[in-house]
Order: sequence, then C-alpha cells, then structure tokens
Amino acid sequence: MELQITDQHNGWWVISHEGKLWLPEGELPFGSSTDFQLTGKTGRQIGEWEGSPVWLVRKSMDSHMVSARQLLDQEKGLFQLVGRGVQLAEFYRSHKFCGYCGHEMHVSKTEWAALCGHCRERYYPQIAPCIIVAIRKGEEILLAQHVRHRNGIHTVLAGFVEVGETLEETVAREVMEESNVRVKNVRYVSSQPWPFPNSLMMAFMADYDSGEIKHDPKELLNAGWYRFDALPQLPPPGTIARRLIEDTVVLCRAEQDSEI
Repeated sequence: MELQITDQHNGWWVISHEGKLWLPEGELPFGSSTDFQLTGKTGRQIGEWEGSPVWLVRKSMDSHMVSARQLLDQEKGLFQLVGRGVQLAEFYRSHKFCGYCGHEMHVSKTEWAALCGHCRERYYPQIAPCIIVAIRKGEEILLAQHVRHRNGIHTVLAGFVEVGETLEETVAREVMEESNVRVKNVRYVSSQPWPFPNSLMMAFMADYDSGEIKHDPKELLNAGWYRFDALPQLPPPGTIARRLIEDTVVLCRAEQDSEI
C-alpha cells in the first residue's frame, strides 16, 4: 500500500523515474528517509533485504539517475528487488489513465495493479517473455556481438516470444533468424527477471544441428564459433547469459577430460 514517508521510515530506497534509478555514489541508498530528503514523499514497501524494508519512491532526482545495470554485480536477491521497483515505477507511470475509457486510474492498495474507478478495469504489470540460448558444437560455443553492445561483449543469442509460440519454437526461430543455424536437443536451464525494460529471461542450452553461420546485420555485428578455452569478452557475472556460457564451458571441459 502506498503511504506518506515520515522521518521514522528507513531501509533501502529504490528511487526510480522513466526507467532510471537513483544511485548516489554508485550504490543503492540505505538509511533514514531524512538522509535523502524523502520525508513527505509517497512510497510503498516492495520487499525486504537483509532484515530491512525496501521502499519504492517514484520520483526523479537532480543527478545520479542511471540504469539499474550498474547493480548487476550485486547480490541476486537485491538486484531482483531493484528490478521490481524500476518496473513497477514504469508501470504506474504508464497507467495513469485507463486504456478503455480514458478516466484517471489509481494504485491498488492490495496488489501490484492499477485500477479504474469508472469502468472497473484492472491492469497488472505486463511481463515480456523471452528466450536466451547457448548453442554448443563440439568444443565450441556460438557467440555474437549484438548491435546494442558496442563495448566488445560477445554473448549468446536471445529473442522475444511471439504470439502463439512455445518457448522451444522461439528458440528455433530466433536462432535461425539471427544466425542461420538449426539447433536440436533444446533443454531448459533456468530463468531470470530482467528489468530492461520488463522481461523474464528463460534460459536454454541446445546443440548444433546444421547450417553455416550467416548473422542478421540488423541484430548482430558479428557471430562465430569460439573454442571453450579461447573466449572473447563475456557478459558480466550475475547475468544468465554468463551462466549459460560457463555451464557450456563445463560441459566442454568434462567431455575433453573423458577423452584423455
């Protein structure tokens, strides 16, 4: 439930606006509301971390508004709470008015929802499902540099689920569209909430079946097969992409050792 922050409130502060997060000194603020001039603002508790409440305050600060990506190396649970806060802030910002009747909406007191008092429509935060897949070919893994990654990072392939698709169908389609490769033996690994902007990443591993790499230049700068012990710059630890790559490396090493 949203409430007015008083000088008695303290804990972790997720202060978010337009998909950005306030990180003074590069860290999530922790302390009393008075430490950050938040007394009198509207906020709501979105969880707990290390025994202290995590508060969401929807507002912009004068400086230090950055991407939540800066917290990727933090503990998984804390990053997920921050991601929840950023996504909820954007959800409430984009649902000020009802899409059916146009009347002003208000925040639910009992759940993550926006309510229309006129037509009684109820809206929930929308999550976009997407797949991410590591493709193995013997001692090699398929890695690509995405158009949006200009820092030399190479990672596995990913894409959004389309209407009417199963997750396995999405894996096959996205891999074919981006790399011209067919895959087989697709198996689920894990999932990760991904607040950029509102995704749930579902991770898979797959084996190479056929095809020569021909990358989609609209999506990828390049793509290629990399031997497990000679990899380029990888995504940061804590990402599900990094886990998929490391899991594939483990499989390659184990197979190599078994042949010795």
